[in-house]
Amino acid sequence: MSRSNTSGAPKLSVGQSAALACLIEATAPKPGNVHRGADFAEMSYPDFCASALAISPAIDAAANGLRVGAAILQAIQATRALVGKNTNLGTVLLIAPLAAVPGEASLASGVRDVLAALNAEDCRDVYAAIRLAQPGGMGRVDEADLAAPPPDDLLAAMRLAADRDLVAKQYVDGFHLVLNEAAPMILAGVERDWNLLEAVVHAQLRLMSAYPDSLIARKCSAEVARQAADHADTVLALGSPGEVAYEDGLADLDFWLRSDGYQRNP
Repeated sequence: MSRSNTSGAPKLSVGQSAALACLIEATAPKPGNVHRGADFAEMSYPDFCASALAISPAIDAAANGLRVGAAILQAIQATRALVGKNTNLGTVLLIAPLAAVPGEASLASGVRDVLAALNAEDCRDVYAAIRLAQPGGMGRVDEADLAAPPPDDLLAAMRLAADRDLVAKQYVDGFHLVLNEAAPMILAGVERDWNLLEAVVHAQLRLMSAYPDSLIARKCSAEVARQAADHADTVLALGSPGEVAYEDGLADLDFWLRSDGYQRNP
């Protein structure tokens, strides 16, 4: 899988492509999340749309040689200045290393090279970005805690967090889940003639079922994350996008995830 465009469609910059991907992700009516038909009390669909546009210059800069850590920090600074809240930290942490892969390279091999080149400067900038974003449910840990001075090795810090954070795990596993599971799931859905948003939602369910959501686990508990995974598995067993039982199951899961003051949102 590479970033090359062979379709003949107008070519977007990497930053524009990232913004489009974020807009699609925000628009897909994923259960428990903000989308165009559902806001949270302090976070709205327009916040996510604005955030998608805000990160585009920093992601373009990553594609043109800016260090990954600096691109992440610039993207979060731009988001914070525009919407004043954390709408996209995990997304930016995932997109920036992929954006830094040379256009002619395979994403799978290229991102490993990008990750291997991360240094202490990247780690300082990533820690600064995370502190600025103020994500929920982070807690305290004995090693590489966000409140402590950043370590020199970002991958080592991510390795320490990998068992409790799926984004951190991507840095350790060479983005295996993103490139070898999530992306093929979405493509497979489109090949089944589901629209893109349906394919994104179905992929979310499959991932939630297979990998209990680490944000839910941090905010609530591992048991609640497991319950969410079981709910997602139940919906998948009911059918496919467009089928009544599946759509009803999605609505039930959405209601459950939004209960308890949105603490269960994935």
